[in-house]
Amino acid sequence: MPSRVKSKDQTPALAVANVSRKPQQGRSKASLERMLAAGRELMLERGSEEFTLQDVSERGQVSIGSIYLRFESKDNLVRGVIAEALDALAADETALMNRLTSDCADLTRFMPAYVEGYAEILRRHAPLLRLTMERAAFDPLVSAPGKQHALRAEAQSTEAMLAHSGEFGGSDHKVKAQSAYHIIFATLARQLSLGSSGEAAHDYDWSLLKRELGRMCLAYLRAE
Repeated sequence: MPSRVKSKDQTPALAVANVSRKPQQGRSKASLERMLAAGRELMLERGSEEFTLQDVSERGQVSIGSIYLRFESKDNLVRGVIAEALDALAADETALMNRLTSDCADLTRFMPAYVEGYAEILRRHAPLLRLTMERAAFDPLVSAPGKQHALRAEAQSTEAMLAHSGEFGGSDHKVKAQSAYHIIFATLARQLSLGSSGEAAHDYDWSLLKRELGRMCLAYLRAE
């Protein structure tokens, strides 16, 4: 599967600009925002895509005709909601990295703070991430940009860890940083029911899990 899907204008295929006829200003722009907000609320409330465009029309106080004018289909509306969710997730991840770069002078401070911050970002976004992963299983217009986001998150996190590579043990620092990221993400994702089963592996204490995961990864990165 390709990691990037681009339209002719190089805008990501999942972007709202590509799944809707997006107005630039005024009441039409506000109407589009209400459609997306209504779709997002319905997806979160029901934990699925089991809603109709009539539901969106009533919730967002927009006409059915306006929804079809902007999105053409319910599938495109769902893709638009997911596009906004991935953008918000990416913004939160970038803000976390910027803060940690500023606040953490060494690996001892960075690793626990990273696990804590990243865990809370995933927890906040988990409800829509679950639905994104479900749709990605059959919709390439979601799976390809989702893969692109995952690769970006991995690269960003790995780079942040490697800023402290002088404190790593062993010689292959990049492999260690990438492995630590995958351990962290896989553990948190399983606990947040982001896997294919939709269920958490264990009912662990969330605070304890974050603390011990940070400690384990710190020890791993330092090990020879």
